[in-house]
Amino acid sequence: MPSRRTALIGAGAAGGLALLPRAASATTELRDQVLNDLTKGAPVETRKVALTIPGVAENGLSVYTIVEVESPMTEEDHVRAVHILAENNPIARLFTASFTPSSGVAKVATNIRLGGSQEVTALAEMSDGSFWQDRKQVIVTIAACIDGG
Repeated sequence: MPSRRTALIGAGAAGGLALLPRAASATTELRDQVLNDLTKGAPVETRKVALTIPGVAENGLSVYTIVEVESPMTEEDHVRAVHILAENNPIARLFTASFTPSSGVAKVATNIRLGGSQEVTALAEMSDGSFWQDRKQVIVTIAACIDGG
């Protein structure tokens, strides 16, 4: 059985932690700024990209994610890069994979960290300068990134 002194110290510590500032996180505006920086203001279409991510992620520390882009992967028509962006993580740009025609297919699978429930964006940059995206809402039951990292 804890003493009154131990209980008071614990309550004081918990109160002090509540006063600490929350770790900075990205916002929808920051995500949109990163998107604009990547596209340099070019329009973004919503076909060709398929983002596969769970609608509910039990643990935000490791969320299995697949991005596939429809492309013949020829010299004239191929995917240059795939970016994964999140709106509520400390850093909005989570992942970038580069491709060449030699890649054969434009598909990437990875685990990402999510700092809470949010919308995740997969952005494909094509060799002709066009951009394509897919977005999915993910509910995270145990958030990652709460330490700001």
